[in-house]
Amino acid sequence: MILHIKKLFFTITFNFSLFLLLMIGIQNSSNKKKVNLIISETINLPISFIVGMSFISGSIAGSLLTVNFRNTKGSKSYKDIS
Repeated sequence: MILHIKKLFFTITFNFSLFLLLMIGIQNSSNKKKVNLIISETINLPISFIVGMSFISGSIAGSLLTVNFRNTKGSKSYKDIS
């Protein structure tokens, strides 16, 4: 269980630091586009913000998919299978 908490803490810390670097990096960005959603459009956002946020959200989703929070005695872990 400690390993899951460490991995979750590392994921949150790493992606938050990427987000801070993204905010610092887009201060002078002048290229802006709108994101077309299913219902409507967003406001003009810098392209670097759109790309950076999609990378960060993919990183969070990918790292949390491998975390197995359920720990029961009858279930086999990945180590038991191989």
